[in-house]
Amino acid sequence: MKNSTSKTQDVFRIILGALMTLAGVGHLTFQREDFQAQVPRWLPNDTAFMDFVVLSSGIVEIIFGLSMIFLVRYKVKVGLALAVFYILIFPGNVSQYTNGIDAFGLDTDGKRLARLFFQPLLILWALWSTGALKYLGSKVKKDD
Repeated sequence: MKNSTSKTQDVFRIILGALMTLAGVGHLTFQREDFQAQVPRWLPNDTAFMDFVVLSSGIVEIIFGLSMIFLVRYKVKVGLALAVFYILIFPGNVSQYTNGIDAFGLDTDGKRLARLFFQPLLILWALWSTGALKYLGSKVKKDD
């Protein structure tokens, strides 16, 4: 996989990595309760289970964050994996909206709905900043 990205992409990749690392630390510490609000309500409603989901996803987010920053050689693969991760956690955001759960300052249905539209931007950010979007585009052209 070719890894060429611009300096701008590299800066945005590092920013996203730092934000992911911070979010992961938040899962484990100061935002733990808010992140529990995003655990989909169709999963077991057991406090210990919900806490496990938050803690384990926090560890995954820290790994992704540090990988975005330091695993430059694998940035395309990391970007693809992070995009998939964002897709997999999206049901938590939908659950927060559909169940009217307040967290992270999202205390109205309008704010919770607006939050849903930021997930595709995160997916694009991960793909673009790592060169994965360009990689996927070249794969589509190659298959034609």
